[in-house]
Amino acid sequence: MSDAIRHLTLANGLHLTLRHAPRLKRAAAALRVHAGSHDAPARWPGLAHFLEHLFFLGTARFPLDDGLMRYVQGLGGQVNASTRERTTDFFFEVPPPALAGGLERLCQMLVEPDFSLERQRREREVIHAEFIAWSRNPEAQRQFTLLQSVSARHPLSAFHAGNRYSLPLESPAFQQGLRQFHQCHYQGGQLTLSLVGPQSLDELAQLGRRYGELFAQGTGTVRDRPPALLEAPLRQPTAWGARHDWLFAHDSVPQGAEQALELLLVQLNDSRPGGWLDALRKRGWLQDCKAQQLHAHAGQLLWHVQLQLSDEACLTETRELLHGWLGFLRRQDSKRLNERFARLQQRRAQAASALELAQRDSADRPFTGLTAQGLAAFEALLDDLPTTPIGDWQLPPEEALLATAPTTNGASLPDGLVIDGCLPPSRQFAALDLRWHVRSPVRQRLRTVLEHSLRPLRERAGPAALQLDFEARGEYWQLHLAGHPLAVVTASQEALTLLRAPAEAHWHAPTAAEAPLIPIRALLKALPDAVLMGETQPLPACIADQAQLDRLWQQARWQGLAQGFDSSQQWALGGALQGLMGQPVEPSPARPIQGRHWRQITTSGSEPALLLFCPLPADLQAAGRLLAHLLQGPVYQRLRVELQLGYAVFSAFRQIEGYGGLLFGVQSPHASHPQILGHLLDLLRQGVALAPASRTQLADQFEETAMSNADVAQWAWQAHTAAHNADLSFMRRSILNVGQVQLDELLQQLIDASHGWLCLANAAAPNSEWR
Repeated sequence: MSDAIRHLTLANGLHLTLRHAPRLKRAAAALRVHAGSHDAPARWPGLAHFLEHLFFLGTARFPLDDGLMRYVQGLGGQVNASTRERTTDFFFEVPPPALAGGLERLCQMLVEPDFSLERQRREREVIHAEFIAWSRNPEAQRQFTLLQSVSARHPLSAFHAGNRYSLPLESPAFQQGLRQFHQCHYQGGQLTLSLVGPQSLDELAQLGRRYGELFAQGTGTVRDRPPALLEAPLRQPTAWGARHDWLFAHDSVPQGAEQALELLLVQLNDSRPGGWLDALRKRGWLQDCKAQQLHAHAGQLLWHVQLQLSDEACLTETRELLHGWLGFLRRQDSKRLNERFARLQQRRAQAASALELAQRDSADRPFTGLTAQGLAAFEALLDDLPTTPIGDWQLPPEEALLATAPTTNGASLPDGLVIDGCLPPSRQFAALDLRWHVRSPVRQRLRTVLEHSLRPLRERAGPAALQLDFEARGEYWQLHLAGHPLAVVTASQEALTLLRAPAEAHWHAPTAAEAPLIPIRALLKALPDAVLMGETQPLPACIADQAQLDRLWQQARWQGLAQGFDSSQQWALGGALQGLMGQPVEPSPARPIQGRHWRQITTSGSEPALLLFCPLPADLQAAGRLLAHLLQGPVYQRLRVELQLGYAVFSAFRQIEGYGGLLFGVQSPHASHPQILGHLLDLLRQGVALAPASRTQLADQFEETAMSNADVAQWAWQAHTAAHNADLSFMRRSILNVGQVQLDELLQQLIDASHGWLCLANAAAPNSEWR
């Protein structure tokens, strides 16, 4: 059943977009304010971003502990905000019955924020911590350098992040400017509110009117046209090692050009045979490519192609090939290109979450093909780009991952593959997980080869709304596929072929340099490998070749789980998995992590960052989930708001490689690792009080109808690898049976590390108690 959409304009000027999507299990709201960092007074850089932060600190009606963030997180939902150059976005996703409560809190906090000076001082320090992390992050600085390529008169080239010195809170003029910015832009004529969910359009409209009318009446603000992006030829940034950024700027594009650019970027990111990326790959030059938009406003457009090339690559020829591909696209029937694009967009719309749909609707960029206006803008965009007649090009074939019927011969599923029933086939979402235990240390040499072999398929998977991950963790290789069932079937057959026998070019392909991560993200990336606690084995002196890979596959032991496939799709999957490498093995519970363990992880940033993972045995995981649920608010309140340790503070229950436990994370610009750990332990020693409503609230999150399809699939896979009970109703009942005494006992066990601690940090262990 297709979505139904309605557009309304309220009496106060607010534009309301409603989408009834019966397939969805959650509802979402996205509110776009048509004002951002470039609209703030130039004398106070960061004012718009600072205001966005202030909104989340609570109001008289909804204080911090009952505000939007705490409300949504308590329901297991998602909430966030973002300040861009000309827009500010607020968005959340919750179970459908909670949409009204979330919408009331969102609108109320934007209408009546608390501007008390004490709150402003605390939040300015958080903004300053973000600024420090931003200034130390190489990738953020590279992005900032890109924007310096336009005219110095354009606001894109200015500083807008905000810090302790650009936000003079004691100045009456600043306080007046803050309130004027809020009054001018947070009114009906400047707002677009999008609501998405399984509710009827009438029900969504009633909610939208009820809370949208809280905003003052107004009209859209008339802005001066920004200075030209180009007052001279665009300054192309210098290369960063193997990375090259090629910028493209347009000062006067027709309406619809932003959507048209999305179609163009799909063509530029397509690495299938026939296109320019395929030509680079055949020459052995291509390591990675990403083409993306940087800025769009008032007829101006800035975008770039980010390339990572091998040392042997010829930059001149690479650029000529790009221009040749652009020329080829210019000569194509744009309607045909748009038909292909529309099929991709349709699949993305079918797979999108409520939150994704709401965000796209609030930005007036739904998952559809281009209109006639958009097609005209696409042709105008191509006319404004450099082209050459170089190259022998052809459009890639139709994408097999979008097929609506099986493309493989059917067969019985392989012995050992478990079919799980947590995810009903009616969801039109399936997942396949395969995990090989590969003991030989030679796997470390072959990992890169396999990743290179899978890369073209992974590049196709993203636009087709298919998740494809291949990871090496400890002694395991893991393949994960999730998306439309037929896409999973098709991709699984292709992936196994690529893993079984990589093409010759992949055996010697150079490895692309990964963008550096901020410290806390680097620790999160290292966590799964650390949890498995595999011992480092010396690499044998051998040459990685197909014979070595064949031996590894023969010796490998695999376990697998398939979810969301109906009987006919299971038959097709069986055909795709013929010749699955290795021998099946039964899953076994993960071995306990005993004692305190400290793992030092090298990160690119210098700010102290720490993760503390406290694993729990299966019989304590219901209590652990409830404890994590109760701790989430106090951890944020104490460490983020009161102590102001930094902007990256979180706590949650996580399942990682078959281990379930509580995870705490902090990155701080000023607190040391022992201080961070001390603050965490002090908080745990304060205890928690169980409210029956909290227990019910958490238990309700373990209904299949309340969980995203991806979360259900992940739940079942983690239960499978740990050999735990995957029945969601069992977890619900277990949570409802947890009492205060159990929580108190578990809290003390956490403090004592009775079930083990695993601490990841970008520093050495503080003392000898860690081993």
